[in-house]
Amino acid sequence: MARQKRTLQALGLRRMLHSVEVEATPQILGMVKAVHHLVKVEEVK
Repeated sequence: MARQKRTLQALGLRRMLHSVEVEATPQILGMVKAVHHLVKVEEVK
């Protein structure tokens, strides 16, 4: 649980219903995969 919390903070997510835009680098995609059950991902074109 603490590791997932640190991953969310590294992604820039600070609180519930908070959204951020980040570039889809391999590192970011790996972090999202680790917490996919906690976040919603939308692709912006």
